[in-house]
Amino acid sequence: MAETHETPGVDLDAYLRRIGYEGPREPTLAVLRDLARLHTLAIPFENLDPLLGRPPKLDAASVEAKLVRSRRGGYCFEHNPLLQRVLRALGFEARSLAARVLLRQPEGVTAPRTHALLRVEAEGRSHLVDVGFGGQTPSGPLLLVPGPEQATPHEPCRIDAVGPDEAREFVLQARIAGAWTPLYRFHLFEHVAIDHEVANHYVATHPASFFRNAIVAARLSPQGRHLLFNDRLAFQHVDGRREERILPDAPALFDALETVFGIAAPDRPALAAAFGRLTERPGRDGSD
Repeated sequence: MAETHETPGVDLDAYLRRIGYEGPREPTLAVLRDLARLHTLAIPFENLDPLLGRPPKLDAASVEAKLVRSRRGGYCFEHNPLLQRVLRALGFEARSLAARVLLRQPEGVTAPRTHALLRVEAEGRSHLVDVGFGGQTPSGPLLLVPGPEQATPHEPCRIDAVGPDEAREFVLQARIAGAWTPLYRFHLFEHVAIDHEVANHYVATHPASFFRNAIVAARLSPQGRHLLFNDRLAFQHVDGRREERILPDAPALFDALETVFGIAAPDRPALAAAFGRLTERPGRDGSD
C-alpha cells in the first residue's frame, strides 16, 4: 500500500466512508476512476446556501463538515477542492484550474471563469477531473488530450483545443442525446484558493448570479442523472431519454431533496418561501 500523505483538513477515512470506497489507497488511474465515480454517486450538487443568501465557506474544515459529515452537497468550489485535498493525501499530483461555462450561455457571451475543476496526474499522464459541474458533471477522469471521444460511466466526452499555441485553451464537450454539447472552456494555468474565493463571492452574492435565482440539485446514479431545477424534477437516462415531473409544493420539494438527492433541507421556512417565489405559487408556502 502506498504511503498516505498528510494533508491538513482532510479526514480521509470519513470521506471514503461517505462515498462508499473500500479499495486500495494508491495514486493509480484505477483508484482515480473509482473515486471520481463514487463521489458523483454519493455527494450531491446543490446551491441551497447561495440561494438563501449564505455564501458557502470554502475553508477545508467547513467544506468537510458540510459535504462529508452532513447530509448536504455543494457546488464546484466545494466539491473539487475537497477531492483535490483527498487526492493529494493519497499521493496524487492535483492542481486546480478554472473554466468559463459555455453550457446554456447565449451565443457571443463571454462568461467569467467561475467554474473550478482539477488537473490530476496519474500513471504519467494528465487528466481532467471534475466532480462539481452540476447536471452534466463528468463521471470519470478524462485524458487531457484533444480530439478523441472518451468513455465515462455516463455520457461520452471529448476535449477540443482552441486558439494559438501561446494562448491555447481547451473545450470540454459531452455527447447528450446524440449531439456534442460544449460544457466549458479552460486553460491549464493553475488557480489557487484565493482565486476561487473571489469567484465564489461573485456567484454566491451577485444579484444576477444563476445560483442566487434558482433551486438546483443534481446527483448521478448508475443509470443516469437526477436533476432538479426549481419545481422540475427530472431523470436523464444515459441514453438521453428524459423523464420529468412537477413538484406541486414545498413539502414535495423537501421530500425530493431528501429521498432523491440525500439532502437535508436547510432552513425550511426560507427555502419554502424561495420555492414559492421562484415557481410563482402564491399562497403555497409549504411550511410544516
